[in-house]
Amino acid sequence: MSHTIKIPTLSALNLAPMRQGQSAKDAIDAMVHLAQFLEPLDFKRFWIAEHHNMPHLASSATQILIAHTLSQTQKIRVGSGGVMLPNHSPLQVAEQYGTLKTLYGDRVDLGLGRAPGTDPMTALALRRGRRDVSDEFASDISELQRYFGDDSVQGQVKAYPAMGLNVPLYILGSSTESAYLAGRLGLPYAFAAHFAPRMLELAVEIYRREFKPSAVLDAPYMMVCVNAVVADTDDEAHFLQTSLQQLFWDLVRGVSRGVCPPVPDMDALWSPQEKYSAMAMLAGSFVGDKASVKHQLIDFQNRLNVDELILTNYIFDEDKQHYAYQLFKEMVDEL
Repeated sequence: MSHTIKIPTLSALNLAPMRQGQSAKDAIDAMVHLAQFLEPLDFKRFWIAEHHNMPHLASSATQILIAHTLSQTQKIRVGSGGVMLPNHSPLQVAEQYGTLKTLYGDRVDLGLGRAPGTDPMTALALRRGRRDVSDEFASDISELQRYFGDDSVQGQVKAYPAMGLNVPLYILGSSTESAYLAGRLGLPYAFAAHFAPRMLELAVEIYRREFKPSAVLDAPYMMVCVNAVVADTDDEAHFLQTSLQQLFWDLVRGVSRGVCPPVPDMDALWSPQEKYSAMAMLAGSFVGDKASVKHQLIDFQNRLNVDELILTNYIFDEDKQHYAYQLFKEMVDEL
């Protein structure tokens, strides 16, 4: 098929979610199996997200999971999607990710977010203090860049073994605020459309408009995370998507049940108001068979023309989850 759209690079995001009946170890094993499946499909990167005080997500100690995944793969880049920087000192982050790059070479990414990835009380427990440091995001990034820089930019406090390693940094965002910062710093920008799609188009516009070339990038590099539920038929894909819909239904209700099996009729479960709230968060989703998703992607790229898509899904059956990624990759390869 001829096309005029940019063919996006493909990557993946995982939160080590627990399916119903699974332990945290089961969820971590499933995460690694997914990374191993995606590697021969030539997915570029596999990111793991930081969350805290969430009973059915096993991704709280993200850097340990990244090291574990790196040790179980050979070539796929592995990184944080992202480190929630208000929860950590830049020095500690530089030491940790400098150590990861020392061990595993140029396969380590460091995505950075300004939100805590948890509730306010847990955020205070993480910080061991009562000061909200999210407003220091820009200066914290500058501090990280210094720790990863060469000897000429160092101060009295140095991050060993990070110095000189220049671990790649990526700015993450779910609103427009980080778009300004990523553009101003000349860093790659990844938008979380998989749960907060409302400001996606405006954020892309702001990032590209504000972008200033840097030592890292000559031109903007726009990444978008989306849900991707692909199956052999549209009907099966929409059935499998009900596991994702139940997760967001639970989020709306303040309930945590983990990843649930798909159901034949979500309208029998949620109220119209709950459906509206959940589906608004899920608007950044590609759902259907390969032909349907191809048309969705062409429309998406005609509007946004992004450089990279980071795919995530919560399909309950692991084999079908893997197959969804395979089908999406086949569809992109056929464009």
